[in-house]
Amino acid sequence: MTQPAPPTPHSAPGEAPAPLYSVVAWPPEALDTWMRRVQERLGVRGFGLPHLNLRAPFTTPLSSAELIAGLRGALQEQPMFDVQVKGWKQVPSVIFLECHLSAELRDLHDRLLEVGPSSRSPYDGAEYRPHLTLALGVLPWASEELWAQVQRQASPLGQFRVEALSLTREQRGEVQELHTFPLGLPGK
Repeated sequence: MTQPAPPTPHSAPGEAPAPLYSVVAWPPEALDTWMRRVQERLGVRGFGLPHLNLRAPFTTPLSSAELIAGLRGALQEQPMFDVQVKGWKQVPSVIFLECHLSAELRDLHDRLLEVGPSSRSPYDGAEYRPHLTLALGVLPWASEELWAQVQRQASPLGQFRVEALSLTREQRGEVQELHTFPLGLPGK
């Protein structure tokens, strides 16, 4: 029912494709396990494990060490935060669990965009919508039936706390977690 994930950016012949970096929050175990079971039951996939992008996939000329240092600076005063789960949303070829875009989440996203130089996704900035992807590449002929099945699935959590963010790198279809940034205590 789904198409393969989109390809990574192309490089010159003979060069490895440029890696795609993301800054993500992993959902708690109960939500992660539930999302994976729903994906398996419906025969769909997102890209990689369930995650909340705080920064959509991007490329950068920075080395991994420079990028980690820049992100560490941007996240230095960032406390843990809660994410409210709103419910299912469907756009062409994608079904996701939408999350509320709080002022705190918007500010964090904007700060992460300042680390760079880096490429921008059409879903960064004003178009940023926090979510956990259930199905990516949904084919038009399967969309209506799949949407009907998804709407019968109720999230086990209405909110969750983000205690750390992770920098990931995707290259040649493999996603690696490069660094974890623990967040401070709420209100500090």
